[in-house]
Amino acid sequence: MRREHAQHSILVVEDDQDIREAVAELLELEGYTVHSASNGQEGLSVLATLRQPCLILLDLMMPVLTGYEFLERLRVTGTQSLVPVLIMTASHVTEPPTGAAGLLRKPVEMTQLLAAISRYCTHA
Repeated sequence: MRREHAQHSILVVEDDQDIREAVAELLELEGYTVHSASNGQEGLSVLATLRQPCLILLDLMMPVLTGYEFLERLRVTGTQSLVPVLIMTASHVTEPPTGAAGLLRKPVEMTQLLAAISRYCTHA
């Protein structure tokens, strides 16, 4: 059953095209508006064009600008610095980096992903 979240947008910053597209498709089927970027620099550029999204899904290991660098730059900006960031990573980190709200290990179960997102993007 499709739930409506049209007023909630999510930014997916992931360098793996297959993962980025699969996550975006799942979230769109759930009624979210999805914006995506293939690296941290592109993610910051896309974020600058958005009204405040309810969540950023962020990979850590990416070219151009890593997830760590993205977080560092995000937290020194204006209102967008308040957007919760949920890390999705295959790296061996055990705690979310400073500035991140949570951590999901890849491969991420879709039900686990949707449950985590629902904590930040509530129903209207």
